[in-house]
Amino acid sequence: MTGRCPDCSVTMETVEFGMSDAWQPYVKTGEKKSGLLGKLGINEREEVETLMCPECGLLRFYAAIEE
Repeated sequence: MTGRCPDCSVTMETVEFGMSDAWQPYVKTGEKKSGLLGKLGINEREEVETLMCPECGLLRFYAAIEE
């Protein structure tokens, strides 16, 4: 994924976003998982892709949603 920084108008770069604990960032989509987990009310989760502007450091997070 690529994009342009809304502040600097330069191409943003994909970076790895880290956290100080063991959890990975994710987005709850509200869609139910398939099968038994969905019947139990478990929602889908999508990983998050992070883009960073190399000029100003702006971070943007995008859910990795399959289309």
